[in-house]
Amino acid sequence: MKKNDWKERLNIVYSTNPDYEYEITEEVFQKIEPKEKQLIKILLDKRNRGGKKVSLVTGFQISSEDLDDLCRLLKVKCGVGGSAKNGEIIIQGDFRERILEILRNEGYLKARMI
Repeated sequence: MKKNDWKERLNIVYSTNPDYEYEITEEVFQKIEPKEKQLIKILLDKRNRGGKKVSLVTGFQISSEDLDDLCRLLKVKCGVGGSAKNGEIIIQGDFRERILEILRNEGYLKARMI
């Protein structure tokens, strides 16, 4: 008897062929370096933001939950808003020096301002 687990077939376009076999691929996980060795870049960005400046922090190799926690910490320490998406943290305003100091205190020793 076939295994018919619908959770493994989410986001699949179904075939009308009753004999079609679904191929379930396993995700390939990349090796995550320790935070001391991660190369974090902090830069000032104002493209496509109506001329407003944001501090963009990129280069993280951490889970999305840890990224959200780090974003929350940076927002609280800087006293501004921001968000975390696609492996990047966006902090409103020019807080590059403060972000660099906070990241180094958190253990990201290779953080650099660009």
